[in-house]
Amino acid sequence: MKWAIAGLALSLLVLTVQAEGQTVGAAGNPTYVEITREAFHKTIDGLPVDLYTLINASGMVVKLTNQGAKIVQILVPDRNNQLGDVVLGYETVERYLAGRPTFGAVVGRYANRIAKGQFVLNGTLYQLPVNNGPNSLHGGRGVHFRIMAGQQLDGRTVQFTYVFRDGEEGYPGNTSFKVTYTLSDDNELALTYEAVTDKPTVVNFTNHSFFNLAGEGSGDILEHDLLINADRFTPTDATQIPTGEIRDVQGTPLDFRRATRIGARINDPDEQLKIGSGYDHNFVLNKTGGDLSFAARLSEPLSGRVLEFYTTEPGLQVYTGNYLTGKDIDIGKGGKVYNVRGSISLETQHFPDSPNHPTFPTTVLNPGQWFRSTTIFKFSPKFLAKEQ
Repeated sequence: MKWAIAGLALSLLVLTVQAEGQTVGAAGNPTYVEITREAFHKTIDGLPVDLYTLINASGMVVKLTNQGAKIVQILVPDRNNQLGDVVLGYETVERYLAGRPTFGAVVGRYANRIAKGQFVLNGTLYQLPVNNGPNSLHGGRGVHFRIMAGQQLDGRTVQFTYVFRDGEEGYPGNTSFKVTYTLSDDNELALTYEAVTDKPTVVNFTNHSFFNLAGEGSGDILEHDLLINADRFTPTDATQIPTGEIRDVQGTPLDFRRATRIGARINDPDEQLKIGSGYDHNFVLNKTGGDLSFAARLSEPLSGRVLEFYTTEPGLQVYTGNYLTGKDIDIGKGGKVYNVRGSISLETQHFPDSPNHPTFPTTVLNPGQWFRSTTIFKFSPKFLAKEQ
């Protein structure tokens, strides 16, 4: 009887109606935009684009597109079991093609920055596109611009593949890349990256989702709490390239070893914060080797949503949406406005500019080697158990 009453109350709470493509709660407040397959099921430049949906037994929903292997939507419950969309993005593939290319995207062949767009590998100098001040960012027109081959393996798993051609965006080697998204009943979204090459190259892949646990377009993330399992970070020069120093976070605004409000120190008169216009820094995770381990915890006090990150990667780039504008490409789903610091990206990866820093963990991939990396996004709270 107790569960029947609770189930009735829950049903009343999450009662929804449809209005102009938005799902609204019982109180009439918009909670998220309905993303339809029809808005993505297109042929572009002769290649098929589609929308893929993963749903677990708890009701968590993840929608993805093979245009950049992008996470389009993540629906997770708050403490009142009200579903909300916690990633920034768009509701049509045309908006993704014309908009901010990193929203929800897998980026690579080399995520983050490479100084002056150059690196030397086995005595050969390679020149990459310079697209971020004097540097190369995210591999130029990398995989986040590409239409990948997509395959839904089952209701919980989707796989995207792409082959980087030798010389594409200046990088050596024909490199076959695969990313697999898998959703568990524990509200864990696992991302597994794999790559092989026929010529020595460098690789560094990550997912660049822009998170707001209060709901995308609901305001800034300054009241979110963040904990990072890192005692050190890699300070940068004025162009956001690591200096090579590994610096302790203690005594700096980058100390998140205990859960701290993101807005507590983001405007401190600190040189590193001035360079990034906020947080845009690589943290050196506390780990040895490449085992899967805890990296960070993000929480939002009003909704009660919590997101934990686990990874095999050595670094975590934290970016607090410092360059969101609230205009043009930063008008998102349902016309929601994505203003400055309206999101946070927690990008598990190797360190920026690693090919030019031999003391950093290597990003070199040689023929005969198999690159494999795993990151898990673990969401809570979970839904209440359904009455059987």
